[in-house]
Amino acid sequence: MTEPHPLTQLLQRLTQRVRAFDRRRPLVWDLLVTVFFVGAALVDASGGWRNVAPNTDVPGPLIFLMTMGLSLPVLWRRRHPMAVLGVMVATGLVNSWSGAMLQAALIQMLVLFSIAMRLPLKTLGWAGLMMTAPLVVGAIRYPEDSWDQQIIPNLWAYALIALLGIAVRSRQDYTEALVERARQLEVERDQQAQLAAAAERTRIAREMHDIIGHNLSVITGLADGGKYAAAKSPERAGQALDAIGTTSRQALGELRRLLDVLRDGAPAPAELAPQPALTDLGQLIDGVRAAGLPVHTTVQGSPDTVPAGRQLTVYRVVQEALTNTLKHGGPGAKATVDVTYAEDGVTVEVTDTGAGATPASPASSASSPGRGLTGMRERTALYDGTLEAGPLPRPTGGWRVHLHLPKDSETTP
Repeated sequence: MTEPHPLTQLLQRLTQRVRAFDRRRPLVWDLLVTVFFVGAALVDASGGWRNVAPNTDVPGPLIFLMTMGLSLPVLWRRRHPMAVLGVMVATGLVNSWSGAMLQAALIQMLVLFSIAMRLPLKTLGWAGLMMTAPLVVGAIRYPEDSWDQQIIPNLWAYALIALLGIAVRSRQDYTEALVERARQLEVERDQQAQLAAAAERTRIAREMHDIIGHNLSVITGLADGGKYAAAKSPERAGQALDAIGTTSRQALGELRRLLDVLRDGAPAPAELAPQPALTDLGQLIDGVRAAGLPVHTTVQGSPDTVPAGRQLTVYRVVQEALTNTLKHGGPGAKATVDVTYAEDGVTVEVTDTGAGATPASPASSASSPGRGLTGMRERTALYDGTLEAGPLPRPTGGWRVHLHLPKDSETTP
């Protein structure tokens, strides 16, 4: 894009400064304009009007009064334009009837310009008719010159001034519309940024819930098992402590990677690792088994065709379901994980035989906000999947989580 000419830039800066001054001190600007036109009108009234007047015997006091009536009301032209024009037209009628034909009558075109800029077009039409009346009176009173010479040139001047005012008004309206549009875009941008930040906070909260909730549940199970094994089998207690250390370090590593995105500055160098995938389900289930929960797994098909985002969703749902079993299943609970990879997507079903409190029971609802089930449903909704979670209809109790994620339509041939 080419730069404007330096002279154009200078004029634009001067225009902006004048407009800014006018917005800050409109009365000062109106006073300056009024003083200028009153001074010009008084110069004409001092004797110059006799050079063009058909009647040179008009009394001096009347000349002065008509000069003031045609120039002084300019001070109020922006606040009361039609009232100012009415005073000037009335003075113009006296001016035309007396034959003085003061040139100060041309000042009313400045008022016409203000009307064209600020009032409706219907009002502009009435203003034009009002300004034509003194011309007609002068042509009737002093018919020495033809009507074409007395009326037509003035009407053309009025029309040009009105068109100029309409053009300036249209330009201002267009500029204001652009400014308003820019402001709306800024507001929308800020809203989008706030929504994105809220979505990111929700995602981080969901990830932290999955990481902390699962790993702490595993650590709690290992600690309880190690405490009972310490007296009878020190080796088993040592294995439990080693598993606690491994699980804790894994949880800390995942939390560091997750919280790096919240830092204001550049993230510190850290070991990079991918998000959990379906190939990590075995390690997840082994950790749950080490915590004391027997888990039976069945896998049908291959996870190679499942996109990474869906793999993370399946992993987190299985993780949350097994974590709930660890926390609420009670002693002697067992879990079963069935994963099926088919042409229409991936299906996962996690059931347990727990007889303790479940996420839907009163015993747990009083102490848990139910963030786990909410997180599972949010993850599932991202991929248009379905999630069912609820107690099993059998006397011994139990819980069932059923997940189905359809195949990614973008990868379908």
